[in-house]
Amino acid sequence: MSSDNKRALSNAEKQQRYRQRQQASGKKELRGYLTPEALSCYQEIQEKTQWNDSTLLSNAIRLMYAAHKCGQIGILNSWLTEHKR
Repeated sequence: MSSDNKRALSNAEKQQRYRQRQQASGKKELRGYLTPEALSCYQEIQEKTQWNDSTLLSNAIRLMYAAHKCGQIGILNSWLTEHKR
């Protein structure tokens, strides 16, 4: 097929190709719904850091993992509960 005859990709095809490239680079897509408390935290962190959703989620999971490895999950969860976050 010559470059003159290439057809334009639909948005769905572009999205599929993007997802395939992300998976090929070792990334995994996660989806979920945020509670109102979590959304409030998300908005505050996003405003302060200017991170996009992917960076924010990746860092949040890495920090939670570090807290778990250091035995701090209980302390952090208690703080969140006490501060209604």
